[in-house]
Amino acid sequence: MDQGIWATWYDVDEKDQLRYLDWAHKSYMPFLQQRPGFAWVAHYRYEGGGAQMRQVKDTVVSHTDQDIGAGNQYLMLVGAPSTHTFFNPFVDDIAMPEGFSDMLALREGVRTVMFTEEARVEGPSGAMQSGNGMPAPAIQMGTLRARSIEAEFDLIRWYAQYRLPSMAKMQGCVRTRKLTGVAGWAKHGILYEFESLEMRLKHFEQSHESLALDPTHWTNRITRASLHAPGSPFIGARIWPSA
Repeated sequence: MDQGIWATWYDVDEKDQLRYLDWAHKSYMPFLQQRPGFAWVAHYRYEGGGAQMRQVKDTVVSHTDQDIGAGNQYLMLVGAPSTHTFFNPFVDDIAMPEGFSDMLALREGVRTVMFTEEARVEGPSGAMQSGNGMPAPAIQMGTLRARSIEAEFDLIRWYAQYRLPSMAKMQGCVRTRKLTGVAGWAKHGILYEFESLEMRLKHFEQSHESLALDPTHWTNRITRASLHAPGSPFIGARIWPSA
């Protein structure tokens, strides 16, 4: 069971990246993996998309308040049966080994959201992945709010009627999870999972995401009526665990 997802975006200064990643992958993330109730831990590095995604990002309106961390180099995702798993005890109150706090302090622009899963569809490549629910080797994750109440109803209708059914049939898609923010800035999250970044580019970006640039398509209206977190959507490859 992994209905709850703890998502953390952040940056690390270039001079600290090697030692931070070595520690995170050998100590911190295995420590979290062993926590009671935590189903899985996955770590991603931002890789970006193709030319069409760069145009889509130029179309997306981003939130600009300074109280929201703008980190986007890395994304750590942790799954659990419920979001309440992350609050009892609260993840910030977990007693950690000596030195962990100093290493975590190397992270910059930290942004955290606790999500609960609203809906899920399995894609044609779902059978290729492990059975514990860990996200696939390549992901695209959007975090957003609707710009009006009317737009919010339109957004969920779009996911239910168009985007999720399309992902269930898309070659290279492992699964797609529509998420709702329980704590944190983003009210909505969408986690697309793919076999690889190459499959995402070929079958998703160059077909479905490109529709955000077409002013006559429903997707374009949804894109313009949404307010995204800094750097959203995050497109990344899993760097831990490797298998």
